[in-house]
Amino acid sequence: EKAKLLRSQPAQIVEPKGLLYVQQREFAVTTPKDGSVSILGSDDATTCHIVVLRHTGSGATCLTHCDGSDTEAEVSLIMSSVKSFSNSTGCGRLEVHLVGGFNDDRQLSQKLTNQLLRAFDLQPEDVHLVTFCVTELNDREEQDIHFPIIYGIAVNVKTAEIFPATFPEKGPDEDLRSAHVLTGAPLTNIYDARTEQLRIGPYFWGPFPHVDFWLKQDDAQILQNLSTSPLAEPPHFVSHIRSTLTFLKEHPFPSRSLFPDRKPRIYKKNEEGLWEQVCSDKI
Repeated sequence: EKAKLLRSQPAQIVEPKGLLYVQQREFAVTTPKDGSVSILGSDDATTCHIVVLRHTGSGATCLTHCDGSDTEAEVSLIMSSVKSFSNSTGCGRLEVHLVGGFNDDRQLSQKLTNQLLRAFDLQPEDVHLVTFCVTELNDREEQDIHFPIIYGIAVNVKTAEIFPATFPEKGPDEDLRSAHVLTGAPLTNIYDARTEQLRIGPYFWGPFPHVDFWLKQDDAQILQNLSTSPLAEPPHFVSHIRSTLTFLKEHPFPSRSLFPDRKPRIYKKNEEGLWEQVCSDKI
């Protein structure tokens, strides 16, 4: 019933003001006390799942975008991140919302759904499954081709409301963060709720293999080879991958070009509610 209700809502366009956008293999956790961020969100999930974990007592809320790379470790990480903001002796319970995936040919969504359920089940604490809108419950069919119904969601940290969403603005450092994922990064925390700072990096990788080869390929080749579900990708998938590959070509050694001082790139929300880079020496 809950999945049906969620699927029936049209996706809301979430503007950048007060938003913290989470990319694939990133997570962010904050509380209702946060003066900068009121919405956590992520989209472009095809076989991936978006997970929201919330403690009803403290209101501490974590959103992550999982792709099945190391699900058990990822679930442990988000559990401890939410618990660090929640006094275990206080009242309240842990609630989880799982959204994403569809009936894809390779059954990657189903596999990820099973991994997530198992990982939460293995936790020593009780976790209450509140929203389950994944795989076959998030699937629509059109001329024998399957697609996800919901590609993205947002959670309002103040009210705990979860709704389907799209995000015109996915920054800052969108290419840098995507490059980090494409080079095989583990799940990364990008936000410090105590200082209300978005912290990107420092990230390190070596030259991306065959980057020139991939950049020469046509759209169909990129879609076919670099997507887990070529037929169901959103229309901007190929341009996003090209942009990320171009970034990797321009920065084969980020330790030299992007993070020579080994410090993260730090952003804070300005008075308009938008991210603005702050100099690390001001901290």
